[in-house]
Amino acid sequence: MSARHTSSRLRSSTYRLWAPIVVFLAVLGVWYAISLSLDPDRQFLLPTPNEVIRVGFLNQDNLFQVLEGLLWTVAVSMTGLVIAIVLGMSSAIMMSQAKWIETSFYPYAVIIQTVPILAIVPLVGLWLGFGFTSRVVVCVIISIFPIITNTLFGLQSVPASFHDLFTLHSAGRPTRLLKLQFPNALPAIFTGFRISAGLSVIGAIVGEFFFRKGIPGLGRLLDLYRARLLTEQLFTALVFSSLLGILVFWGFGFIGRLVVGKWHETT
Repeated sequence: MSARHTSSRLRSSTYRLWAPIVVFLAVLGVWYAISLSLDPDRQFLLPTPNEVIRVGFLNQDNLFQVLEGLLWTVAVSMTGLVIAIVLGMSSAIMMSQAKWIETSFYPYAVIIQTVPILAIVPLVGLWLGFGFTSRVVVCVIISIFPIITNTLFGLQSVPASFHDLFTLHSAGRPTRLLKLQFPNALPAIFTGFRISAGLSVIGAIVGEFFFRKGIPGLGRLLDLYRARLLTEQLFTALVFSSLLGILVFWGFGFIGRLVVGKWHETT
């Protein structure tokens, strides 16, 4: 049974490794086929992958420009994410401790999530200017809701029997929160962190499309390359944007597994 189980796990690991690689190679093949089928005067719309590598990655000037924008986007997104974590967790903790607070404030958290961000961005620019602060605020608006909802869900999902046990020992609210609710909520909290980490990158790039003061981030570069039809550089910036989102998503997943262990499969 043990040998059969080991063989099954090995096949599963091999499948998880090769399946994404096969899909990636298939996408590259389709990309090449479409690009080479275009008329020569229209191939700039979809350059081949080797052209993207040659112009976007091997040209030091182009690569340096994108890397500089990447660093600025990282600064904006991580600042916004940290603020969203602090505000989101604080709000969720207060809501979990008093039903009237949840009833009063949770609908506004839903409104923040449902109002189109493109409708809010111009107001943020008018009120706070068009620099770093406004970009961070957009990140916070986009990424705070998953933290609030997941943290609140985790804090409120403690089984009633556990609460009864703490009541039997005359545990107060602070003790109940720190030793029962918070440990129980960790899997849900880290799930919220993973979702919000990816959203913070999106928020930074969206903000950079509108707020153009200071060093241009990836969002500003994407808009610039689009306007100038620099498709190779556009794909390069797109690749780095995707890698940044994947990296922060994976990073919080890794931290969650270290902290939570195997309590919850989704972490």
